[in-house]
Amino acid sequence: MARPREFDPEEVLDRSMREFWERGYRETSVDDLVAATGVRPGSLYNAFPGGKRRLFLEALARYSALVVPEKLGALEHGRAGLAELRAYFDGLVRDLTTPEGRMGCLMVNSTMELAAEDSEVGALARDHMSRLERNAERALRNAKRRGEISKRIDPRAKATQLMATGMGLMVVGKTDPGRKVLETIVASAFADLG
Repeated sequence: MARPREFDPEEVLDRSMREFWERGYRETSVDDLVAATGVRPGSLYNAFPGGKRRLFLEALARYSALVVPEKLGALEHGRAGLAELRAYFDGLVRDLTTPEGRMGCLMVNSTMELAAEDSEVGALARDHMSRLERNAERALRNAKRRGEISKRIDPRAKATQLMATGMGLMVVGKTDPGRKVLETIVASAFADLG
């Protein structure tokens, strides 16, 4: 008879997610994961068949399910408009001016580290970026319909640009350039909406 698990798999995922977020996939060893989770290697492999890689992919999925909605906030609501879109970017700036925020986005970090060589990470990254872009496009369409932005703005094209700006902002933010630099990037991205 198999022994019952002596750990909470969701807690293991949360702690593993934190390790991958702080160190990156390649720099996080199984020993690091064992130390962070308190779970023996054999138990980790039994709980997450496929080892470190499977644990990483599940941690990315958990990040997308738990952390991303918190960051997107009201932007994910169907009635979101320009204020919610700007609030999302202002939140990025606020986060990126803190030591924890400068860890960046686990999804963006993982994209830069692995997406070109790992099709599953690439697919998760594309889904993440599409989610951001869809939310931005919907907010821009709502804003255009309400007269909050210029009629000449193409919501789809602008959403793509804003998604790329957001990704770039997270990369630049890791260098601790200061709030003013980050605010300037955001202001420039929104300047043509009026």
